[in-house]
Amino acid sequence: MIHDFKNTSIFYTVTGAGKPLLLLHGLLESSTMWQNTIAHFKHTHQVIAIDLPGFGQSGNISEIHSMELMACVVAEILTRENITAASIIGHSMGGYVALAFAENFPEMTDALILLHSTTTADSEERKENRNRAATILGRNKDAYISNAISNLFTAKAREQFPSEILKLKEEALTLSAQGVAAAHLGMRDRKDRTSVLKNFSKKKLIIAGIEDQIVPFSDVQHISEVTNTPLISIDAGHMSWIENKTEMLKIYVLHRLI
Repeated sequence: MIHDFKNTSIFYTVTGAGKPLLLLHGLLESSTMWQNTIAHFKHTHQVIAIDLPGFGQSGNISEIHSMELMACVVAEILTRENITAASIIGHSMGGYVALAFAENFPEMTDALILLHSTTTADSEERKENRNRAATILGRNKDAYISNAISNLFTAKAREQFPSEILKLKEEALTLSAQGVAAAHLGMRDRKDRTSVLKNFSKKKLIIAGIEDQIVPFSDVQHISEVTNTPLISIDAGHMSWIENKTEMLKIYVLHRLI
């Protein structure tokens, strides 16, 4: 389906019927990352998967896609589908959007699951890396995307899942440099939302990869403690939906948050 947001096409899918479940992908991904999750829940849930601005089949809205802007896109789509509230799973960047959504649309947030994500803002070093990435994207998008996706995986995972990584790269290479850069700049500017997760009174969960090189497990452990949020570790790096998809789905079911 296509939703028009500020004269920009935003693509999303709605599958199944039942309690609403919203899926938000990470950087260099799209709603296609959730295929197994959708297949798992479509018989019991109404599953909404969105291509966030600049990714998948969605267009670019502006030079900076802030987390708040993307949260507004999500809210409009849910409203269009007559969904008053949904459980949300956000992977990496999708977790940042989920937190912004929970802060700005608390009544529409039934449950919050952060998958390989964090509540903290970028460090100054990370902000400089975002700026550098935006510059490189303008010069050599394909090289940047190929390297960036490889870096999402551990050396072991790169050996184990070459075909899956190649497929991910092929899809990401179709993205515009502008869209990827806009997301980087939006993440650069995002604020710390640790207090949002701490004060979120409904069901919540953090799923973290023991070998995650993007969002270190020790950092997530601290966030779990200070926000009183249950933490589940998974034998994976940053991309458990590829590296350990069976265990990832079991976690959702066992904790009955969705």
